[in-house]
Amino acid sequence: MEEQPPYQSPPPPKEGNLITVLAVDGGGIRGIIPAVILSFLESQLQEIDGEEARVADYFDVVAGTSTGGLIATMLTAPNENNRPLFSAKEIVPFYLENCPKIFPQSGGICGSVVTFLKELVGPKYDGKYLHKLLREVLGKTRLHQALTNLVIPTFDIKQLQPILFSKYKVAIAPALDALLSDICIGTSAAPTYMPSFYFENTDERGIVREFNLIDGGVAANNPTLTAITEVMRDMTKKNREIAATEPWDCDRFLVISLGTGSAKNEHKYDARAASKWGIITWLYDDGSSPLLDAFNQSMADMVDYHISVVFEAYRSLDNYLRIQDDTLTGTAASLDAATRKNLGDLVKIGEALLKKPVSRLNPETGDYQPIPNAGTNEEALKRFARKLSDERKRRQSKIQNV
Repeated sequence: MEEQPPYQSPPPPKEGNLITVLAVDGGGIRGIIPAVILSFLESQLQEIDGEEARVADYFDVVAGTSTGGLIATMLTAPNENNRPLFSAKEIVPFYLENCPKIFPQSGGICGSVVTFLKELVGPKYDGKYLHKLLREVLGKTRLHQALTNLVIPTFDIKQLQPILFSKYKVAIAPALDALLSDICIGTSAAPTYMPSFYFENTDERGIVREFNLIDGGVAANNPTLTAITEVMRDMTKKNREIAATEPWDCDRFLVISLGTGSAKNEHKYDARAASKWGIITWLYDDGSSPLLDAFNQSMADMVDYHISVVFEAYRSLDNYLRIQDDTLTGTAASLDAATRKNLGDLVKIGEALLKKPVSRLNPETGDYQPIPNAGTNEEALKRFARKLSDERKRRQSKIQNV
């Protein structure tokens, strides 16, 4: 096999004009949707800069929660040649092959009854295949080895607080330098779906820290704001004198935030029905979990709303692209309906989303509404690919001229 050139991480933001951020929501098998979007983005970067271009080459920080954390890790973990472990176009086939084994489907009425009874006393799935798969794929790779700054939210059920696995923090909190496989297992441990995950990590001083983790969606199902906060914190720490006199402007940020789709427009729940629900129905109703749906969607929308308002205040909305489909219905909205047909349908939904107009959340209605004259998501991604390429070239040129 032809030897690959050594990997060069993105030059630091201080060498350029922009701070580049990529974030991917949680959403189980619906991770196929942002995977399709990322495949298109990477293809555009390759058209500009050559077939060796990879998403990790262009972003200062890549963040992901739950299934988004797995995608973020696949894009940024190194292979044996110190290049990204996966190209973006390889993620969809990975999901199509492995999701049916991660989420094995029970057939028929009897199977559904058995699954429901099982969920009353334990998680729907045992997680064994997912755990084994992640350990095989990611091996002994640790957080500090990520090819750019990787940020993955989780939630520690023992401490009742979010735990943010951030490459930025490894130097000051070495116990966070865990195996990427452990981090991915932790952030994807969705309550009622997967078992919570316990592991210990020992830092170079011999100090042992224990983690009792569940899905990062409990803390930040949309990790975009978390990613922005981490890079701002790091930049401020490194440039305290500048930060004291020149606050960070949003026009320095270039942000792509990818959702995994939702069934908001299906209006499947209402207060009259919910007023009669008890604990069981809030956790399980017709194959979904109303409580988890409410938590995840509310957090994702609040983050989107907050970022939109701030970027608009700084007249920088052109630097923020949120791609989300809130029109999913039926099985397509499920986190775990890993039938061949539904997985194929999710691929088609992602492809169709590229053709839809760029939209923004309307906080009054909760719907995503098209932005006049903004074109399609596909056209927006082409514009962002050009900006990302120009920014990388700008940084490289500045370093070479020093």
